[in-house]
Amino acid sequence: MAPADCTPEDPPQDALQRARQAMVATQIAARGVHDPRVLDAMRAVPRHEFVPATIREDAYADSPLPIGHGQTISQPYIVALMTELARPSASDRALEVGTGSGYQAAVLSRLVAQVFSVELVDPLARSASEALRRLGYANVTVRSGDGYLGWPDEAPFDIILVTAAPEEVPPALVAQLKAGGRMVVPVGRVWDVQDLQLIEKDAAGRVSTRSVIPVRFVPLVKKRDS
Repeated sequence: MAPADCTPEDPPQDALQRARQAMVATQIAARGVHDPRVLDAMRAVPRHEFVPATIREDAYADSPLPIGHGQTISQPYIVALMTELARPSASDRALEVGTGSGYQAAVLSRLVAQVFSVELVDPLARSASEALRRLGYANVTVRSGDGYLGWPDEAPFDIILVTAAPEEVPPALVAQLKAGGRMVVPVGRVWDVQDLQLIEKDAAGRVSTRSVIPVRFVPLVKKRDS
């Protein structure tokens, strides 16, 4: 019998812990994500705290999950892959475009000095901020705003992760990337297979782009479209 404080939407903590460890072993490490700091962060962050209670038992499934407002929490492997591609270091300042549930920001927060996260949908920005604060991710700041514009007041950034797909890389984000910085972004139209890109800016400000894998993300929406 399950403990009295557990419901079908709230599995026992030991079961969630086992599921999270299995997620990292079978969905992430087995697919080639090897950075030990990234793997440790994925083992540590409770993904079930960033999904709706009604689907908490599916939190460690190998798939994106709906979080409301037409948005999703990304597949765990994609979160880990994007994080590894960004090559986070402890002194980095990171910008996330598309806070969503707050899960990617929580993972990043364990790997960098500061995370600034922008979310267009006000209710998601509020709920993510509350979840991150409740769980103790004190180095994450969330605000509601247009991700296409980035966060110019806090730029430049060592890392930029974009968790929704623009049709083209927003120039403002490239401008806010620090020399030596890395941006990971899915690019393409919503009904097409998109291209996950690693964009790097060298010490002289030259920008290079590498295609990584085909992906499928929700679109990055501009403020005027809302």
